[in-house]
Amino acid sequence: MTDYTPPIADMIFALEELHGFQSPKIDSGMIAAILDEAAKLASDVLAPLNWVGDQNGAQWKDGVVTTAPGFKDAYAAYRDGGWNAVPFDEDYGGQGLPWAIGFPIQEMWQSANMAFGLCPLLNQAAVEAIAVHGSKEQKDLYLAKLISGEWTGTMNLTEPHAGSDLGLLRAKAERAGDGTFRLKGQKIWITYGEHDLADNIINMVLARIPDAPDDVKGLSLFVVPKFLPDGTRNDFQCVGLDHKLGIHASPTCVMQYGEKDGAVAYLLGQENEGLKGMFTMMNNARLSVGLQGVAIAERAYQAATAYAAQRVQGRSFSTGERVTIDQHADVKRMLMMMRTLVEGARALTYEAAIALDGALAGDVQAQEKADLLTPVVKAWCTDIAQDVAGLCIQVHGGMGFIEETKVAQYYRDARILTIYEGTNGIQGADLVFRKILRDQGKASLLYLAGLETKIRTSDRDVFAPYFEGIRQAQAHIVKLGSEKNMDAVAALAVPFGKAFGIIACAALMSRAAGLCEDKKSERFYAQKQKTARFYIKGILPQALGWLTIAMADPDL
Repeated sequence: MTDYTPPIADMIFALEELHGFQSPKIDSGMIAAILDEAAKLASDVLAPLNWVGDQNGAQWKDGVVTTAPGFKDAYAAYRDGGWNAVPFDEDYGGQGLPWAIGFPIQEMWQSANMAFGLCPLLNQAAVEAIAVHGSKEQKDLYLAKLISGEWTGTMNLTEPHAGSDLGLLRAKAERAGDGTFRLKGQKIWITYGEHDLADNIINMVLARIPDAPDDVKGLSLFVVPKFLPDGTRNDFQCVGLDHKLGIHASPTCVMQYGEKDGAVAYLLGQENEGLKGMFTMMNNARLSVGLQGVAIAERAYQAATAYAAQRVQGRSFSTGERVTIDQHADVKRMLMMMRTLVEGARALTYEAAIALDGALAGDVQAQEKADLLTPVVKAWCTDIAQDVAGLCIQVHGGMGFIEETKVAQYYRDARILTIYEGTNGIQGADLVFRKILRDQGKASLLYLAGLETKIRTSDRDVFAPYFEGIRQAQAHIVKLGSEKNMDAVAALAVPFGKAFGIIACAALMSRAAGLCEDKKSERFYAQKQKTARFYIKGILPQALGWLTIAMADPDL
């Protein structure tokens, strides 16, 4: 089963009813109309290419990368429909819509075809870097074409010997004497570093100027276009594609810079401040990767639901009649687990998107919330993607293990999500070191207090030990930090982050159930209440286990 139907009603519920989203730029009717149009492209154009892309992949020959059959036409439809411009600055051709609207739209692309959706995901990170750190000349030269989708952008960070440890980067950028630089070095795992979808590719490359300080303090960020303003081909090329477990249609490139005189590179921002630009890109990408987790989980849930409704196996205990497997208690449990995890993760991710909009408008508290939620969204939502994709295979039974059934692709594609844009271990470290210890947990405590107000009255006694536990675990981490026991803090980071994600989603589900109380006679809202009950009874208790670990001596 490969059909995908964008869950527009669920998306609108999460945005407007659960989070109370409103915008002076767009009303509820316009939101529904935009999502309806996006759904057509997602389900009619992108989704049918998902399996095609998986089976054919991107192809490399003599430095040229050809995308999978149908991808070039699909990208043209995406670009010409104006979808690339949704959340960006109107001064450069963007539509200026909130990220809170951009996220449901992006969710559709990622559910329909994650390998395709990676191209705009990396492009938006490049747009953000130039918009925040670029000069006026750079913005004028690059932004309009990147925002329209005529050009695409990439991130070039990793090298063969330097993954998360950026201090080991060796790519060099030497001054050319005319204000530009000549860049040499190799970068690996560059998503859409070469392809045939756009006229130009604008690479954002971390490199070191020869007289720069050692370690990460000496890194600078450069804009390195495939074609220079005069049309000249720049001195770099893709020298190969990686052969991956999943996302086969997304070209993951090995990029070689400067085999001749050096690739012409333009400094973005200030010398030796490349990490600022990198984190601008990375934070944008991390929220989007969390959204990919929601998206692939939604696709897997839909496939499992459709299969279970038509697969006849076994008999009913009550009637003795043969039934479809969605009538068996354990399959019901798995399907409910899948649906519940998806809805909780979507609620958390959309909350982060709304916070991001507030941060961009200058709201300091919204910025603190967006910063806090970024590692939680990235880690928790990609963790649940593994679980839901695995359950999809389990519901299919032996058929799920057979590639021709096509659902194994979701499992293979989802596996990268906990790894790229910072592994989930790095997200845990980011949460405890950069967010909790930075302000002694003040922003976190403020967020938790806000969550408590969202819980419906009938659930408050149930939630009390969880909120007490997460505060105690946080206090424990702050204490370890004050004692300079950073190894212990690092060891407890992932368990703490898992508990945080479970509890946050549970509180949002409780709020959803309360909002549905007066409408529970309607099937849609009755299902929301049922989902929330399952989460609180069947998933929330897992948080206590993670909190116990987060309070324990790691003894590594």
